[in-house]
Amino acid sequence: MTLDINRPDLCVGIVGTGAMGRGIAQVTAQGGIKAIMFDAAPGGAAKARGAILETLKGLVARGRLSDADLARTEANLTVADKLADFAGCHVVVEAVFENLEVKQKLFGELEAVVKPDTILASNTSSIRIASIARALKHRDRVCGMHYFNPVPLMKLVEVIRAADTAQWVVAAMSELGKRQTRVPVVVGDTPGFLVNLGGTAIGTEGLRIVQEGRASPAQVDAVMRDTCGFRMGPFELMDLTGIDVNFPARKIIYEGFFHDRRMTPSPYHESLFQAGRLGRKTGGGWYAYDDKGTKVDPGADHVTSALPASSVVVMDTHNRKLTGLIAADGARMLGADDGKSPILVAPIGKDCTTMAIEMGLDPRRTIAVDLTGDTAKRLTVMTAPGADGAVLESAVALLAKSGGKVTVIKDSPGFIAQRMCAMIANLGCEMAMIGIASAQDVDTAMTLGLNYPRGPLALADWLGVRECHEILVQAQAITGDDRYRPSQWLRRRAMLGMSATTPE
Repeated sequence: MTLDINRPDLCVGIVGTGAMGRGIAQVTAQGGIKAIMFDAAPGGAAKARGAILETLKGLVARGRLSDADLARTEANLTVADKLADFAGCHVVVEAVFENLEVKQKLFGELEAVVKPDTILASNTSSIRIASIARALKHRDRVCGMHYFNPVPLMKLVEVIRAADTAQWVVAAMSELGKRQTRVPVVVGDTPGFLVNLGGTAIGTEGLRIVQEGRASPAQVDAVMRDTCGFRMGPFELMDLTGIDVNFPARKIIYEGFFHDRRMTPSPYHESLFQAGRLGRKTGGGWYAYDDKGTKVDPGADHVTSALPASSVVVMDTHNRKLTGLIAADGARMLGADDGKSPILVAPIGKDCTTMAIEMGLDPRRTIAVDLTGDTAKRLTVMTAPGADGAVLESAVALLAKSGGKVTVIKDSPGFIAQRMCAMIANLGCEMAMIGIASAQDVDTAMTLGLNYPRGPLALADWLGVRECHEILVQAQAITGDDRYRPSQWLRRRAMLGMSATTPE
């Protein structure tokens, strides 16, 4: 069985005309496909059609859409009075609210009116497709079609294949996504699908760093923005999407993967949820917000003291990036300890304490510097407990001479950037290994769906695959926490010297 998505009479029904349903109808009609909208609320579909056309008229007024395009789209947008009007549809996409019983009932009603070969798709973001299709007679023609909000602007669509979904359905819906000018990725029917699952890593590891008292939310966010190129840090993102949205989602994914330590939620996250501090929408979450909704940021920069900048430092002179950084700041470098100068090290995955003890250095004067990413914008430094405050301040003053910002955190395996990026990469590698999606689709989905600067597997390459693996190995050894266990996909490619994107 097949469905020619390019047939000129293709007809797609959309059930539910909220923000998501409207967006799906709009990109369908703009793709030259007849879109029939239905909403259980009287007049809801007609109102949605009017809103879509008003939006498109605005695009015409700004010169971003032609009058002819508007006319064609308007002709493709129609309204249904009842579900029975979908009898002639080739595809029906459901976009009602997230409730399993409601969706099961709706799909049963749709099966009773559409043809046996009509594809039924759900736009659910969290409910298993297999659960929705469980009571149907033709489960093989049911799949997920997970769009992202706002649909006209977000190019990604996840095509979800459940256990019973036929391959021709997956192929047809991938082609439909392309006709809608979306970028389709084929994803397994797992908790969180691809993007919501992959997106757990940045939030859970940021929360872990804060929960351990290593850094503040503002420090984590600033490091991820400035050194790693993320548009928003994890705490800014949680406040934006709403803690009433992301905390329950974290729990669903954690339960769905049977308490995998990589996905463990944080009690700090739950505390904000229980307190009703839900982010921007309530005027407070991880950050406070003023009357205009502007974030009140406590800052992440270390205030340089009046102590003079160090002129002499002791370090590993074989580390070219570290020596280049210090040379640019105008400091004289010693290859042997003089007993008084700061000792600069640049660990991969280890904390400052471990480096000092393993290398036989004075832990009071040892200062760890993270060289990950864009060090011109921000450097992260940390010291072992009991460090000499004056030595730290003189070293920070030196590092700040190049004009970059400095963040000082508590001793942590992998600083902030190393830990965060390695965990994002590791989860992406695991998703590729267990077949949730191909390595290419994992990276495509995460860049398009979450605006990451690079996909998780490309992020491993950016860190260095061996270095990424080493960060995780050291974090697991130091903390004893199984959450840092490296994916076998990553381990093998690190040992073989391959790109993390190398397929099996």
